[in-house]
Amino acid sequence: MSFNMQLLENLMAFIEKNSPTFTLYVNNQTFPIASTSISNSPIPVNEPTTRGGVYFSDKFAYKMKCVVEDLSVVPLLTKKMLGPNTEFGELKITTQIESDGKPVSVEIFTNLTNSVQTPESIELSMIIVKLESV
Repeated sequence: MSFNMQLLENLMAFIEKNSPTFTLYVNNQTFPIASTSISNSPIPVNEPTTRGGVYFSDKFAYKMKCVVEDLSVVPLLTKKMLGPNTEFGELKITTQIESDGKPVSVEIFTNLTNSVQTPESIELSMIIVKLESV
């Protein structure tokens, strides 16, 4: 994992206490995110495995769930999901948090693992692969 754990912990704590605005970027388009959660959960593998050309060997992953109400994003996600796609792409999500009393812009890069669409929205399940403050 190539991200700053302190930044991730600050982000998770900030989400718990506040309601920051998140934005999803797909193919040079932006989509507001209605709700977001981040959790640390085990990955059910005992040895390194490959999926879509990426090796997953960590026992834990930081997972992110986001709800997007703009359904025009759906056709743009077809080449982004892990699984049968060998050429999946990372999704970029941005937000603003406060750290030590100062505003910090955060870019979160994720791999899409699952999506559930309803008539009103789509819920995206992702694994965080990179986190940067800009």
